[in-house]
Amino acid sequence: MSTSASTLAFVESPVQLLNVLEWAYARATAAGRPLDAVPSQRGRRAAGARAEPGPRPAGPLAPVRIVVLPPTDPMSRGQLRRMAALARDEGCEVQWQEARGSRLAPLKALAALARDVRAASTVVVGDPFSRYVQLLLTLVRAEELVVVDDGTATMEFVAQTARGERLVRWHRVGGGGLPGRVRELAYAPVSAAARRRFAPDPAAGTGRARRVEVFTSMPVAPHGGMTLRANEFAWTRARFGPPRLTKGTDLVGTSLVETGVVDPDRYLDAVRSLTLEHGATRYFAHRRESPEKLRALSRATGLEIVRPDLPLELIARRGPVGRTILSFPSTVVHTLPYALTGTGVTVAVCDVDPAWLTGSASPRAKSFLAGVTDTARDVHRLPAQAAPTAG
Repeated sequence: MSTSASTLAFVESPVQLLNVLEWAYARATAAGRPLDAVPSQRGRRAAGARAEPGPRPAGPLAPVRIVVLPPTDPMSRGQLRRMAALARDEGCEVQWQEARGSRLAPLKALAALARDVRAASTVVVGDPFSRYVQLLLTLVRAEELVVVDDGTATMEFVAQTARGERLVRWHRVGGGGLPGRVRELAYAPVSAAARRRFAPDPAAGTGRARRVEVFTSMPVAPHGGMTLRANEFAWTRARFGPPRLTKGTDLVGTSLVETGVVDPDRYLDAVRSLTLEHGATRYFAHRRESPEKLRALSRATGLEIVRPDLPLELIARRGPVGRTILSFPSTVVHTLPYALTGTGVTVAVCDVDPAWLTGSASPRAKSFLAGVTDTARDVHRLPAQAAPTAG
């Protein structure tokens, strides 16, 4: 097995792949130090400071073989192909492995990967809630297991493992009737085995300890022997920018409507209000936002809809980008202050009014979204009147 193959990473989204590159860079440069908790981001550079040209070489990355397990939606696949090309440019070995699209695809992928999964000494995963990743973890014999960010889901992952709970996405609600409950029962042993893998074990394997590391930009604290390393987007900052700043304001989209958390009409009203109040001119769409929704937003607000071909942290760092970036509670209120540190960009977050939530939203939705906002550092929290009231 090659040196890169001894470290095996599984990613299912563009931001997971970006965070694997950040982890490999931090590992190679010793930039990511062990922490008791993720610290506040560094201060911003004074506005008007000169932007530097990019891209440029960032330095070597730790050897890693990245296995891409792509979803089926075209936007995610397109961004993943762009990120895969970028990873190859950085010297990473990248394998594109289809694991969806047919009933046999998951089993075929599992058979193709089984030998390398068993042989890897370090395994990096981007989505501990993924059932396919959990299935792969049943084969893992690695001495080290690393979890990189898959957005704000990291916060829920650390909290649930600390409480010894089964891994369930915060926005997920029960459903599927009897067939759904049968599937859950059938899958329970796999889920339980995955939870055990995420617990550090001083007596694992052949007498060598199994270490568990979380590499994150999220405000979490390690537990039970888990190691925490801060993802400060050092590779992104070394590779790109600083960006040229425009005079306008950019608004970041969210998939809260698509996941059934926020009512579509309430969301449109909120975007319209923010656009008028803050003079937003561009709307960076989330990769899961539907074309119909985006057309409605454009008609109602006059915003220019931008569909990024890379994760927003890279798009913003490369520029041009507005001097103010507005967002609803999401990953970017934690990651953009790192990626844009020292650039003079202000990141602002708008609360989600509980009245915007749909009747089918999970019981955790309100408290989770509030927690994402409350724990964001070095961002401007919009006053209550900036968020349109429901009704």
